[in-house]
Amino acid sequence: MTTEVNNETDVQIDGAEFAALADHVLRAMHVNPMAELNIIFIEPDPMAELHLRWLDLPGPTDVMSFPMDELRPGTAEHPTPPGMLGDICICPQVAARQAAESGHSAAEEMLLLATHGMLHLLGYDHAQDAEREVMFALQRKLLLTFLATR
Repeated sequence: MTTEVNNETDVQIDGAEFAALADHVLRAMHVNPMAELNIIFIEPDPMAELHLRWLDLPGPTDVMSFPMDELRPGTAEHPTPPGMLGDICICPQVAARQAAESGHSAAEEMLLLATHGMLHLLGYDHAQDAEREVMFALQRKLLLTFLATR
């Protein structure tokens, strides 16, 4: 996988850990090893602008995903074709607030958000209860198996 991690904030981010997470998730989802992904950490103001522009919602949010080639999960026998998976934007400040409310670290929250964003790029959603159940179970499994290897 070609994963580029860009940190446009003053928050300390371990780019290698996010690249390793992307490799883990995308391999598990049988995404072609030539697929490309960008993970971008941005400040609250630019995130608020994206949130308003694309979802017509005020204020910064935690994570937004922008699919490019609309790749979908593959299988071991038939991985996805190569292509640009898309961009994931994460706001560390919103993630830190959510982490404090949930009782875990900001780093763990951002790993969760990155996993969540990758699943959105692969076509998963949580608008309906059945979709939510599938997506959140898969998100949990992928993140826990990644954390177990650290």
